[in-house]
Amino acid sequence: MEKIDVSKQMSYWLRHEPEDLEMDCQGFVAVEELVEKLRERFPDIDRGFVEDLASEGKRYEVEEGKIRAVYGHTVDLDLDLPEDKKVKELFYGTTSKTAYSILMKGLEPKERNMVHLSATEDNARKVGMRRTEDPTVLKVDVEGAREDGIRFFKATENIYLSREIPKEHIEKCDDL
Repeated sequence: MEKIDVSKQMSYWLRHEPEDLEMDCQGFVAVEELVEKLRERFPDIDRGFVEDLASEGKRYEVEEGKIRAVYGHTVDLDLDLPEDKKVKELFYGTTSKTAYSILMKGLEPKERNMVHLSATEDNARKVGMRRTEDPTVLKVDVEGAREDGIRFFKATENIYLSREIPKEHIEKCDDL
């Protein structure tokens, strides 16, 4: 049993397709219910394994016997994340072709519910490297966007979420 395989399956169910898991409006499912479902594919899985996996990387949140993915959802949920009113700039890593489109049209979540932004330029570059060897990093003027009514939510120390970012608040970062 590979951790990566279990994590991918958990992400799929908790972010995109809960199948027969009983998920509340904030995306939480009972840990025991998730463990039982995972055992159908990974018979040796136990609660400790799932909770250890959830504690790595901050992609999941475990609370009062329930677990959820913190970001990346395509299912419609009310994550009830704290709105951040202090961060001044955020970053988005992508391909040069996609960056051009974003600079022309703005940043939208596409198939996900929220746009995922990075707290640092370096983290955004790492995200962009998942798609290309030479990512383009865009910087979001959060203060300006806030003045136009755009809200930002803190998912983790490094991940922020927003519904959309108008092109007026996005610029290309200088190359390192």
